[in-house]
Amino acid sequence: MDTLAQIPLTLNLVNAGCVAGSNGAWTNSVATVCSIAGKFATVLATNSDQAETPTLDSNTGVAFPPILPNTCACVVFGVNAAGSPTVLAVQGTALPTEVGVTSTVGAFINAPQFPAIPNDFCPIAYTVVRCAPSLIAGFILGSTYWAASGASCTTFQNICTLPARPQIS
Repeated sequence: MDTLAQIPLTLNLVNAGCVAGSNGAWTNSVATVCSIAGKFATVLATNSDQAETPTLDSNTGVAFPPILPNTCACVVFGVNAAGSPTVLAVQGTALPTEVGVTSTVGAFINAPQFPAIPNDFCPIAYTVVRCAPSLIAGFILGSTYWAASGASCTTFQNICTLPARPQIS
C-alpha cells in the first residue's frame, strides 16, 4: 500500500445537533468528534445557548463583514485542530439577491458559495443568511440576532463534510 498516495480526511463523525440558539447564541446538543487531516481534533463540548457565537472569521482573524441588504452569504461553523473550546466560523462572499420589500428578503439569484476553509478547520454545520432592505446595517455574525426582523437564516444544516453546494431551500 502506498501510504503517500492516501488522502487524509477532514470530517465530522457525529451529528452535533447544531441549531441557532436564542437571540444570537449558538447551540449544539451533542459533543463533536472530528478528524482534521486524519488526526482527531479537540472536542467541542455540548453547549446550550452559549454566548460564544463567533465574532471573528477564522480565515481572516478579523470581525465578520456585514451581510448587507439584498445580499446573501453562507456561514460555515466548525472546530479547529488548535483546540478552541468554542465553535468557530468562516463566512463566504456576499452575493446579490432579488430586491426585497421592507422586511421581506428577496429571492436568490444565485446560491452563495461556501467560503474557503482553513486547513486546520473541520466543518460541522452551515447556514445561509439573506438580508431584506429594512436591515440597514446588515447581518453581522455574532451580534445580529438569528431571528432579527429583515434577516432570513436557513435551518442549520449539520454535516460530516461540506456538500457540493449550500442548500438554499
